[in-house]
Amino acid sequence: MIKEFKPVILFLGKFLVLYFVFNIIYGYFVESFENKPDAMTEFVSMQTSKLIALFNQTGEEIGTESSDSGQYVFIQKGERAILSVYEGCNGLNVFIVFISFVLSFRPPQKEWIWFIPLGMIVIHLFNLGRIGLLFFISQHYPDQMYFMHKFGFTAIIYVSVFALWWWWVTEKRFQHSSPKRKESV
Repeated sequence: MIKEFKPVILFLGKFLVLYFVFNIIYGYFVESFENKPDAMTEFVSMQTSKLIALFNQTGEEIGTESSDSGQYVFIQKGERAILSVYEGCNGLNVFIVFISFVLSFRPPQKEWIWFIPLGMIVIHLFNLGRIGLLFFISQHYPDQMYFMHKFGFTAIIYVSVFALWWWWVTEKRFQHSSPKRKESV
């Protein structure tokens, strides 16, 4: 019985080990910034502010500023802070889940070497859109902010990850070939 579940057990084992190791590395990365927002949170906040500025009709400047406590970055409109971007919003943990899955699925290197960066770009773009829309919601529909942040956009990010995984798993080159049956004549 264990033999029949061996591929699943190996997959889960690899996934959990990779996820654990990548999260330890990520934790050290975040801690290395001490009382400042980490570089990825700064980067994502800056990119989101530039994306928002493309659609800004009011002419007010859109920018970023680190909080005094150093735990998050404000995205501002003019002098007013509209949205706080915390370390958990930078997308790195979603990258970790995505990469751990892809590498656990016994990929040939020539395949994952292009798929992982492609997936990270897709996830990053979805994340920028998510933060940009949260900026809009926080201004115009503040009563919807909690629900959209906690459930709506989280679901959208993870649906995009599941879609990437589905694409990865269902590609014919990754399917395990079953033994061919002999046809009777």
